[in-house]
Amino acid sequence: MGTALGDLASRTHARNFRRAQWRTLFLIMFCYLFFYTGRQNFGFAARGMQDEMALSATALGFFNAALLAGYGAGQVINGNLGDIYGARRMVTIGAYLSVALNWMVSYAPGFVFSLVFWGLNGMAQSCAWPAMTRTIANWWPRRERGKAIGMYLLAAGCSSALTFVLCILVISHLDWRWIFRLPVLLMLVGSTVFGILVRNSPEDDGFASLPPEPHDVPSAARSSRERYWQVLRNRPFQLACLSIGCESVARYGLINWVPVHFLGATWRENTGGLWITIALPFGMAVGALTAGLLADRWFPQNRSRVVIYFLGLAAVGALVLAVLPGGRAVLGMVFLAVTGFLVYGPQATYWALCPELVGRERASTAAGLMDAFAYGFGALGQVAIGRAVDVFHTTAASFVAISIACVLGAVVILPVRK
Repeated sequence: MGTALGDLASRTHARNFRRAQWRTLFLIMFCYLFFYTGRQNFGFAARGMQDEMALSATALGFFNAALLAGYGAGQVINGNLGDIYGARRMVTIGAYLSVALNWMVSYAPGFVFSLVFWGLNGMAQSCAWPAMTRTIANWWPRRERGKAIGMYLLAAGCSSALTFVLCILVISHLDWRWIFRLPVLLMLVGSTVFGILVRNSPEDDGFASLPPEPHDVPSAARSSRERYWQVLRNRPFQLACLSIGCESVARYGLINWVPVHFLGATWRENTGGLWITIALPFGMAVGALTAGLLADRWFPQNRSRVVIYFLGLAAVGALVLAVLPGGRAVLGMVFLAVTGFLVYGPQATYWALCPELVGRERASTAAGLMDAFAYGFGALGQVAIGRAVDVFHTTAASFVAISIACVLGAVVILPVRK
């Protein structure tokens, strides 16, 4: 009788833990579903800002670079803070600051103030990603982590799609300033729910922690300095950071320049062309989940192969977009979806690699540093893409630059076997 009762209690505990796992993941997904309304909205305001402030494409590139540079710099700090304070605090604080800074951009009197506020918004936005990644690592074991992070990235991709739809609706009826005012209000809802209901680790919810993993070192690297040092000296992690840097040039090149490309110079008379761009974030959303599942199923010991295959094919897709003739709406949507699928898919692999390469105790620090590389490269890349558009007098040049970045990202990660 005692054994039977013990087995029943064990099964009940396992079911309760499984429910808590999924509840935590769904809360993370719900919150992040609204996060991109605060940073992927700029491309839809760009034409209006360019006309009103007489800005060049290079100047628009500096706006994109300011956000990404602020985001990357913030990751260096906030990743470590996520290991210390957890996602509940970091995400809520970052979301509220981001909403305030978006509104400040909309009321800024000129180029310089807008640029500064937009860069600070990048730092506020950086509070969420590494801390959430650490929370997933706390709740989900290695064998299922690709799936969990893939679903997390699915929410991020859906956030892009939601942001694109909301921005198109706003720009079709209101001034460009409202792009920074209305969609971001959803971020307040998501972050508030997250802060109230989520738990940073199983221990915080009354469960035992997950079994130790090969790279976990519970007794070491407790200080911030040691965490940074142990992560930065890891050679495979360094190569993964360089690879995601190139991937981010491609990813944000698509996000920032696809709306500009399809809106065209006659944007005031033809906002309908923007609906073609919806294919991009939907492709990205599906790509992230697919790549995470593929890595868990076929490449659990060699996740970097997924990055190589996806980015290699993405380079081809970007070149097709560069030469695609105008007026081919269906083809444009197809290749946008496919290219977005391939460019964003590797993200699930990069974030699953963080705890695997450096241990779960350093997962938030690693994710923050990796994102810092990603957005530092992305910032420089956006300025370069803007300059290329000015030099060649066509937004198609952005797709050529994106293709080159994809090839470099695939090559750099070749030596990372595990």
